[in-house]
Amino acid sequence: MIISPHHSTKPTTLVTEGLTKDFVGLRALDCVSLKLERGEILGLIGPNGSGKTTLVNVVTGFLEPTAGRVWVDDVDVTGWKPHRIAHLGLARTFQTIKLFNNLTVLENVEVAAVAVNRGLPRSRARRLAYGVLKDLEAEHLADLPAGALPYGEERRVEIARALATNPGFLLLDEPAAGLTETESDNLLQTLASIPMKTGCGMLIIDHDMRLIMRLCDRLHVLNYGKTIGEGTPEEIHRNPDVIAAYLGSPTQRGDNVSR
Repeated sequence: MIISPHHSTKPTTLVTEGLTKDFVGLRALDCVSLKLERGEILGLIGPNGSGKTTLVNVVTGFLEPTAGRVWVDDVDVTGWKPHRIAHLGLARTFQTIKLFNNLTVLENVEVAAVAVNRGLPRSRARRLAYGVLKDLEAEHLADLPAGALPYGEERRVEIARALATNPGFLLLDEPAAGLTETESDNLLQTLASIPMKTGCGMLIIDHDMRLIMRLCDRLHVLNYGKTIGEGTPEEIHRNPDVIAAYLGSPTQRGDNVSR
């Protein structure tokens, strides 16, 4: 099991209420409300440009909303800086992998643990980091330089770094992007095990419908910044608005996606 760092109290609910984000000449988010609970996996899907990454950026403090609120339990974190939100128990990954290529895999994960837990002794940070890698079945990578990893393993290490902060909620932005089908299957097994091993809730953005439909408990679908569907993968698979905007007709998509 993952060794918990100093802050052991994790949030249990993540809520957005009417989140709206305007850029010049563009409404990227239009009154989006969702709720994620600990132990749950929520898929955030939709066409390119539908507002998915913007939503994650607002929730994690990288963008300020034009309107609406973000709540972590009963704490209103709207407009907080990213480091404050991270300390409260939210962790994220990015579409573009940002490892320290000159450090080992283990050192990369250690850095993340220390960043959120100032004063954490090096020996404990190392044990924590190794525990995270072991939980993700990646301990064999510990001593390798991060810059020498194949792409699929880089994705796994980035997730390990996020988990080293001991989050209550983990937000993943396209973790399966660029992966082969085999790598995607391996990632599915890794992601499915995280809530069971850590108790955290997960929000995942991805266009890999094969992974999303099998992994997620619920799906939230955006199009042009608006919510057009919410429900189980089976419900979303049959939702006519989602089919028209994103999934395509049964003939187009092959109807071979199942959980």
